[in-house]
Amino acid sequence: MTQRAVLFANLGSPDHPDVPSVRRYLDQFLMDPYVIQLPWLLRRLIVSLFVLPTRPKRSAHAYASIWTEKGSPLVALSLQLLEQLRESARLPVAMAMRYGSPSIESELLKLAALPGIEEVLLFPLYPHYAESTVLTSVKEAERVIAAHGLRLVLRVPAPFYADPAYIRSLVSSAEPWLQATHDHVLFSYHGLPESHLTKADPTGSHCLRQPDCCSRPSEAHATCYRHQVLRTTELFVAAAGLAPERYSVAFQSRLGRAKWLEPSTEQVITALAERGVKHLLVLCPAFVTDCLETLEEIEIQGNETFKAAGGETLTLIPCLNDHPQWVATLRTMIEAA
Repeated sequence: MTQRAVLFANLGSPDHPDVPSVRRYLDQFLMDPYVIQLPWLLRRLIVSLFVLPTRPKRSAHAYASIWTEKGSPLVALSLQLLEQLRESARLPVAMAMRYGSPSIESELLKLAALPGIEEVLLFPLYPHYAESTVLTSVKEAERVIAAHGLRLVLRVPAPFYADPAYIRSLVSSAEPWLQATHDHVLFSYHGLPESHLTKADPTGSHCLRQPDCCSRPSEAHATCYRHQVLRTTELFVAAAGLAPERYSVAFQSRLGRAKWLEPSTEQVITALAERGVKHLLVLCPAFVTDCLETLEEIEIQGNETFKAAGGETLTLIPCLNDHPQWVATLRTMIEAA
């Protein structure tokens, strides 16, 4: 019987909330051709001339506002999840970051060195497919295997955006907040440039080509981020019993001047407050682990935006992190994969 190990992959974080660390992290992240999908020279010019001179200082301040005694929340919470999984795992498990440390390379080499390991299940911790999250993690793992001549078979499960157990975990983890007083629920997903969707469309003629592309059946949905986040929302809403007028969907974390998925989270937060919503819940299902985009962009910046527009309370529903039901779901997923 083939002996295998599991490598979970999350996005990553700077090692420290200071300008040099953030600059190194941003350079690695933004120079990834699956993140900024432009030729190398143009990408290098944009990153070096327009991003790295100023953005590291702003981002370092943002990271410092959420940093904990254990370091980066994303890394610390990911490692807490790993410890929970290891308690009852029947096979070796490890956690890596696509950018920063612990790297996919270092963790994959450790797994490959274990006696008898012939197969690695690479499990990107992203419910929804995107080249800038899932595909880049797979390509990095493939690079490491080739560069080091590792005799490993790499297997990658399909995105779990519609997995019933994942949806149940998401609803269960959000239940205490949904039971509390609130006027509206905002599903805020990480944004993507529209060009990423059309590039990933295997048909070349479906994604964003007609108004109902996400609801019209197509093979493109297997790699369509927008379809998948809308499907997650649809399943969550049905399971939680949310009325159509009690929730909205938006996209956050825009970067650059390209056309991104709409509407933007900032605009929707403002519009909700202006129309009289006083108590807003925000859920970020694109992330399974709390991070800069949830803790700083939503809980801090989003709160300021909401209150400035007339709202009273904006409450971030925590990500799944190491919620017991999510831990159990992941165990089942890796055993079944």
